[in-house]
Amino acid sequence: MIENPNEVVTKALLRPVRVPGLDKPVALITLDNGFDHKKPNSFGPAGLKSLDDAITAAVESDPAFIAITGKPYIFCVGADITGMPLLSSREQAVELGELGHRVFARLRDSTIPTFAFVNGAALGGGLEVALHCHYRTVSTGAAALGLPEVAIGLIPGWGGSQLLPNLIGIAGAAQVILQNPLTQKTLRPKQAKELGVADALFEAADFLESSLAWAAGVVKGEVTVERPEIDREMWDGVLWFAKNQLDEKLHGAVPSANKALELLALAKEASFSDGTAAETEALADLIMGDEARASLYAFDLVQRRAKRPVGVPDRSLARKVTKVGIVGAGLMASQLALLFLRRLQVPVVLTDLDQARVDKGVAYVTGEIDKLVGKRRLDEGTAAKLRGLISGSVDKAVFADADFVIEAVFENLELKKKIWAEFETIVKPEAILATNTSSLSITEMAADLQHPERVVGFHFFNPVAVLPLLEIIKGEQTDDATLATAFAVGRELKKSSVLVKDAPAFVVNRVLTRFTSEVFKAIDGGTPLDVVNEAFDPMGLPMRPIALLQLVGPAVAYHVGETLHRAFPDRFADSPNLKRIVDAGLPLLVDDEINADVVKLLEVGDTPLTADEVRAKALAALAEEVRIMLDEGVVAEAQDIDLCMILGAGYPFHLGGITPYLDRSGVAERVTGKRFLPRGVADVRRS
Repeated sequence: MIENPNEVVTKALLRPVRVPGLDKPVALITLDNGFDHKKPNSFGPAGLKSLDDAITAAVESDPAFIAITGKPYIFCVGADITGMPLLSSREQAVELGELGHRVFARLRDSTIPTFAFVNGAALGGGLEVALHCHYRTVSTGAAALGLPEVAIGLIPGWGGSQLLPNLIGIAGAAQVILQNPLTQKTLRPKQAKELGVADALFEAADFLESSLAWAAGVVKGEVTVERPEIDREMWDGVLWFAKNQLDEKLHGAVPSANKALELLALAKEASFSDGTAAETEALADLIMGDEARASLYAFDLVQRRAKRPVGVPDRSLARKVTKVGIVGAGLMASQLALLFLRRLQVPVVLTDLDQARVDKGVAYVTGEIDKLVGKRRLDEGTAAKLRGLISGSVDKAVFADADFVIEAVFENLELKKKIWAEFETIVKPEAILATNTSSLSITEMAADLQHPERVVGFHFFNPVAVLPLLEIIKGEQTDDATLATAFAVGRELKKSSVLVKDAPAFVVNRVLTRFTSEVFKAIDGGTPLDVVNEAFDPMGLPMRPIALLQLVGPAVAYHVGETLHRAFPDRFADSPNLKRIVDAGLPLLVDDEINADVVKLLEVGDTPLTADEVRAKALAALAEEVRIMLDEGVVAEAQDIDLCMILGAGYPFHLGGITPYLDRSGVAERVTGKRFLPRGVADVRRS
């Protein structure tokens, strides 16, 4: 059997349970790795063997039925992916797939009724083991259910691609296996019941007792489980539509999505044994592919490194924050106010130039609170508390007792310096002064203050409530207490924080601006906009360049570009065409097509590039910029740049951020003379 020396073994603990009305005990198998919910159950080779042994013992006890459940809050979150990078051959990958299929099939093929009592999160192989059971109940407290494998470069490899469409129909299966993973969604318990994934839904408080009683009713014939007949007429049409959607969004760049489509098509008519054999082959191909390794690398960054940022001072230095002041009351400032209010639940006060702006900002926050109540994402008691904590004033003296003050005003260095000079005389000596600047120097901003050590960059990404990245920027004089407090606040805000050196545009904006700079060099030279726009389709980026520019806003992009052009004129071009677009104020896209009026604005040269040339030049520029950033110490390691690009710019897992793609495409070595990551970290180690 394959072994993973680092596996945290999930044991399958068997115990007999007496249920009223049944002559024989029930064999209840509980999955438990011995840790609390912060370290979820997962299936590695040893865990699968433990389940296999428990099923054997359960069958030998001749129970009324066999049921499988999980430890508190967790059913099982799937395969132990920490062991996947250890697989060095395709044969080992096949063995892993076959092992899971063999063990799970025992539940499906059992002559004794089998039940899954899904008491908590059930993802990937965790949901698949439940699908193999004859019946399923789910708790209202289960945090998430789904088959997210496509998002990490894999496919449901232990029966999910064959069982699910034949249980709930092809439309629901395509949603769970393709759409949800690619949009980072999972099923809630009620949705799982409505789709037919679960046969019964019970309240969390007495979930196990209710499930046992319900299962006993099924076994005795008192409860009938009805499942709808599967419509096979629409099967091909649903998959045709899904393929078109994938091609439009990913342009064939994500092998796992294409494999999942093939397996769903196979599930229409193939025998279960043929379907699962195809699953095993597909899983082995993907595990031994670079995209899956890059995805697993990205997943590890998001799950581990993001929670343990590098270079952070000791937590004990952090100061307590009991009141937050926000300078500005515009949209960004109001979004920040709502975030601080919901997460910290301390008084938050807004200020601006006049009462009308302040009132508008406060009204935005209270309006958003009302919307959350309407969507049942916030109870009325908490909402009332939050409404009582938000306020605004044009009198800056209300900031006197604030522990943390953040400004979110226009990107102008002199304006920000003036603001801090004024507020430094108002706030208490130990208050943290944070700036949400996207590109300006923290050091310069604090240079004239009496206490520059308490100024820190706190760069959020828009929309604030959605994007999880927070770049925390250390100025030359920022002290450890300020940094520790900033990271503590970031954790309370539920953001993934990365420590960044005070360098122009920091990480995400610097990388994206270098990218945009190369794009406009091609446009300025005469390359048609549609050619430039489609040049990066083979990478499967979340947005084409023109759509990205429209989302960011041409004016914002031009402003950041100016900052970087002044700092590094040899690498960041000052595009006259981007300036024309900003001045004209025209939308770049109309009905998702490039605006013809924008094309007419451009003044271009006579050296157009092909799409391949545009992509090659842009990737070379990115490799150069990333290497310079690492040499300058902007972040600790390449992993931090990848984490920033994933969480702040939406770079997909199959790229692993940016450096794994530059490594495996050969661009990194060709441009900089070396790789960013050791071979095998985010790709398959090849001789």
